[in-house]
Amino acid sequence: MISDSLKGIEQFEADLWKLADNLRANSNLASNEYFLPILGLIFLRHATNRYYEAIKAIEEDRAAARMPERPLVEADFTRRRALMLPQEARYDVLLEMRKDGNLGAAVTAAMEAVEDRFQPLAGQLPKDYERFEDDVLEEMMRTFDAEPLREASGDVFGRIYEYFLAEFAQQGAHDNGEFFTPPSIVQTIVNVIEPDHGIVFDPAAGSGGMFVQSSHFIEAEGQDTMEQVTFYGHEKNETTARLAQINLAVHGLQGAIRAGNEAITYYKDPHELAGKCDFVMANPPFNVDEVDAEKVKGDRRLPFGLPGVNKAKKISNANYLWLSYFYSYLNETGRAGVVMSSQASSAGRDEAKVRQRMVETGAVDVMIDIRGNFFYTRTVPCQLWFFDRAKERNPERADHILMLDARNIYRKISRRIYDFAPEQQKNIAAIVWLYRGQSKRFLKLVESYLDRAVAEGQATGEPLAAFKDALGKLIDLIKPFASEKRHPDPLATTWEELTHARAALLADIAGFAADVAARATDWNEGRNTGERNNAALHAAREDLHGMAQSCRDLTRPIDLVAKLAGRAIDISVKELEARKSDLWNNADINKARKELAGAKIGAVEVLRQARYFVRQADWLQQRFPEAELRDVEGLVRLVDRSEIKAHDWSLTPGRYVGVAPEEEDENFDFEEALGSIHVELEKLNEEATKLAARIARNFEELGV
Repeated sequence: MISDSLKGIEQFEADLWKLADNLRANSNLASNEYFLPILGLIFLRHATNRYYEAIKAIEEDRAAARMPERPLVEADFTRRRALMLPQEARYDVLLEMRKDGNLGAAVTAAMEAVEDRFQPLAGQLPKDYERFEDDVLEEMMRTFDAEPLREASGDVFGRIYEYFLAEFAQQGAHDNGEFFTPPSIVQTIVNVIEPDHGIVFDPAAGSGGMFVQSSHFIEAEGQDTMEQVTFYGHEKNETTARLAQINLAVHGLQGAIRAGNEAITYYKDPHELAGKCDFVMANPPFNVDEVDAEKVKGDRRLPFGLPGVNKAKKISNANYLWLSYFYSYLNETGRAGVVMSSQASSAGRDEAKVRQRMVETGAVDVMIDIRGNFFYTRTVPCQLWFFDRAKERNPERADHILMLDARNIYRKISRRIYDFAPEQQKNIAAIVWLYRGQSKRFLKLVESYLDRAVAEGQATGEPLAAFKDALGKLIDLIKPFASEKRHPDPLATTWEELTHARAALLADIAGFAADVAARATDWNEGRNTGERNNAALHAAREDLHGMAQSCRDLTRPIDLVAKLAGRAIDISVKELEARKSDLWNNADINKARKELAGAKIGAVEVLRQARYFVRQADWLQQRFPEAELRDVEGLVRLVDRSEIKAHDWSLTPGRYVGVAPEEEDENFDFEEALGSIHVELEKLNEEATKLAARIARNFEELGV
């Protein structure tokens, strides 16, 4: 998803966020006041990029006689997923114009001009830029005008937009962050229901992430999203609905999103979609207890009846209203994927009766347990529910539900936040493929992991060469001073260890390169024999274990040599006063030391990647050795209706799959563990800095 034109995007995003976060100090605005203006600028920068990309494509088509010379019209840009921006709305034009204290007014006018040209955005874009001081606004705009962003693809801009939404969610900038469903959760839903045609509906649309991820899925299949699907959404909060419309526009998409009172899904179906949807995806609010039972009684979207009603004639918990609605919106072959409170799957009394009726239809398809801390503003665990209406009429499938406990599958992003890595998302989807009898897709994924492992192994050459060069350069700079005769010489032992370790490392790297080349040859020869079956992939994977182990083995001497070089410098400077010697060029040595540190990170990372993809293939093939679905303790089990009935119709996966056996991790990755600790330490330091600044401001306001 990340374009090569924006390397190091994670750091770039963080830098952009720091700029945005500074606005609070510079503009006296809270985050819930400036997040929409910032997202509006990201949109305008992106719309300008798309405009110039479309102009370039039009010129190429004219030169190739694929398009006649004539005045351009809106449709010429729409076909290329761009807006026909008027001159005054182009980002570069805004920055080049004379300011004269009117930049805010000019940006507001630009937003109005875009809305005039693009009806789905009418009334949606922020227009309060005059509240910003001109110099603050211009600084922010120039940051978004950096060269990488001028050249960034739509995918990169989409990622930056999603990153800002996530950060604002953590800040509680809007409705406690409820407008934002983490992308890895959304992608998991998309991977299971595969929304690639017809009507796609999100009745709790939030910022539109479900639609965006659906478009990525469709385009990965080589299709055009807007030719394949029609997006519909409800969102009760009008500000959040604006976010969704902007988010769609950032990605070159369109959708009909109803907002405000008319979109309160409990009581209305404003798009009249009951029974018409091919796909429904949603992250509705959990455990709502204020829905008027009298208003929903008899709604045709409640075929299973009402859940519990309290003395105040309110629905005790609306979770099962949502679930009933999602089922009812689907057509006869429709699929739905829903984020739901983990309490719902085992709720009792009237909710259990509704759940029983749902299970008895045969439409409940897959249940996935998700551990806590996946959401930016919720620490509680959740579950993903999946319906498949086509399953109702399939006697072989209607009686079973796939129970998948993914609570032990996660990646740690920070001390408080987890998600699924892209490969973990694919691995979960691969289990569902096996459930659906799609073993070829499973094997294709295993093969892609091994392909990637071989490619990453071959890619180690350049980073390892860079490390060797950086190490050699640093040693050459230290050598004149280190070779001096001294008595006693505290540097002698370390220098000898460094010399020997370097020689051994160079030999190890040469042997590693030969090993990788041999295994790559074997892999490519295997490819030439035709499609790899399951047995062939097992054999290839086991052969690549040697390369994976070599990658791990090489990491330690690289780390050792780098540490010895650093120790040699420290002894020279601290104990032997090297800076006073004519043989010691302190500036060049410090520069070379930094270059070695960077080269080490690059070398270790590429070695880690090669191991990582072998481990992903291991994860799949060790659990499903025959490329067929089977019960895996603590992970997955196919459960029939009689067993579910015996458990009071509970749909909690953990109740059925058991507990995963404790495994000794022979491949414990010290580099990854240290990296995780480093992430936590960085976050703690960052939080401490913010807290100190907040305390200082509070004292200042108190006049202390």
